[in-house]
Amino acid sequence: MTEPSPPLLKDILDRERMHGIAQRMAALCPDFAADSFIAHVTDGLDALGIMQRVRRIATSLHAALPGGFEENVRLLQAFAPDAGHPFVAIALSDYVALHGADRFESSVTALKELTRYGSSEYAVRPFLDRDLHRTLAVMAQWAHDPNEHVRRLASEGCRPRLPWSFQIKALIADPAPVAAILDTLKADPSLYVRKSVANHLNDIAKDHPDWVLDLLQTWPRDDPRTAWIVRHGLRTLIKQGNNRALALIGAGAAPVVDVERFAVTPAAIVLGAPVTIEARLVSRADTGQRLVVDYAIHYVKKSGATSRKVFKLKQVELAPGDRAEMAAVRMVRDFTTRKHHAGRHRVELLVNGRSLAETVFDLALTAG
Repeated sequence: MTEPSPPLLKDILDRERMHGIAQRMAALCPDFAADSFIAHVTDGLDALGIMQRVRRIATSLHAALPGGFEENVRLLQAFAPDAGHPFVAIALSDYVALHGADRFESSVTALKELTRYGSSEYAVRPFLDRDLHRTLAVMAQWAHDPNEHVRRLASEGCRPRLPWSFQIKALIADPAPVAAILDTLKADPSLYVRKSVANHLNDIAKDHPDWVLDLLQTWPRDDPRTAWIVRHGLRTLIKQGNNRALALIGAGAAPVVDVERFAVTPAAIVLGAPVTIEARLVSRADTGQRLVVDYAIHYVKKSGATSRKVFKLKQVELAPGDRAEMAAVRMVRDFTTRKHHAGRHRVELLVNGRSLAETVFDLALTAG
């Protein structure tokens, strides 16, 4: 029996959801053109992806709301607590982005309020694009807000490479204007905020690794909240074996270990099957060691060349003479971002950025 396909993300914003928006808006505003909203928002809805549906809600609200920008935004803010889903609230902030370009103060005030119900991270970016320093000055104030959603917006909204949005080219070229925001949030009590700061740093590290490393060198890492951000913000550089990044998390020294086992099983698989990567290390050092253990798969390309991809395995504190065993299971199947090709795949064991062992597995695209 075939298992049912999982629901699509876009189906969060289905026809039933659209009718619910119309009903709640009409209850708030008797002049809201509910029929016009429904006709506009559901036209060709099935062909639209999730963010296209978000935009469609915003444009449909504009067609159905009776007032000017300021009055409409007040209605949207009143509606937001009853939006029913964060993606609906994102559409409310999208309305502000679309129609508030010449009303900066009221727009950023509205985005600060609306982000409590569904992140305004996408909607704030057109304001950054038009007036970077004025918008960042407001976001620097948001970084001190008592509400964690507002503090997160201060970081997430100005990420240079935010997924599902356009890049902020000025911040890719020079991240210095966001340093104060990141510094304010470096020990935030909210994990929700700390994840954003770490992702922001990881974005910047792709273009300016030394800038990130210089900044984090100044942060006191005795606070576990800051240490968490540093560790996760440096994840790309750590996977690359960057010595400065490894040193910042206490794993910069060369590992003094023997590799008692490193294996991939089974040794031959068909596309769609898993492999298990196993490693066993024993310390030969006289003192304790912090070890960051990763593995790299050299994926075979269509040309026969290979492309190396690093994956996390484990971080361990290894006392003298102690052993550490670790394992990971990885499915080998096609994704939109990776298409596999048949052949021998080399696998490396990486400890503190150093390659200590390697093995292989063979991949066939079909059985037989």
